[in-house]
Amino acid sequence: MFVKSIMIPKHHCITVNGDDPLQLVLEKMEAHQIDGIPVLNGEEYIGVVTRFNIYRGFFESELQKVDYLQQTKANGRVSFQDKYLTGNELFEATLLDLKDFPLIAVLDNKKHFKGIVTRADVLEQFQSAFGNKRPGVRIAFTSAESEGRIARLAEIAQSYHERIISFVTFDETDQLVRRIVMKIEKNANIEKFIKKLEDSGFRVLSIHED
Repeated sequence: MFVKSIMIPKHHCITVNGDDPLQLVLEKMEAHQIDGIPVLNGEEYIGVVTRFNIYRGFFESELQKVDYLQQTKANGRVSFQDKYLTGNELFEATLLDLKDFPLIAVLDNKKHFKGIVTRADVLEQFQSAFGNKRPGVRIAFTSAESEGRIARLAEIAQSYHERIISFVTFDETDQLVRRIVMKIEKNANIEKFIKKLEDSGFRVLSIHED
């Protein structure tokens, strides 16, 4: 999945102008319960202003709080000016960038603002990949890394009419073994399905209903 698939488009984004005072920025943050806001000059992207940068700027200044918030403009406390996405990146590649930052802007080839990707959006996609929002049985197991093993697993699941909610593999660089986590809908065939997996050379590590 690409970033553009989970991007919040411009017309749904909360933004501020570069010459808006930080008082207005904080009011918008409080009203919408967000930690960062893109700063624009028309369609031009200037950067992102965050609560952290606002507070840090205040402590570094010699102004009273009211004076600081009213006199300091949004464009004076921006960060991530040169860190942005184009929309064609894989969404999982953004996770490290968003680890300590609430959002990343998406720009076109003229650096005009198109929208944002937030940390919450990316984490929600990971939750979806693991099937966290649907009840079922999560089975973790290992398999020898050999040709046709995933296809064999699919055949077994199909033969027992298992409805797969999510399927994630790990250790893609390991040439000997791969860990697999599969979540399926709960049914009366689970014990037989598990036994068939074990008889077929899959080593079951854990079974958890959630």
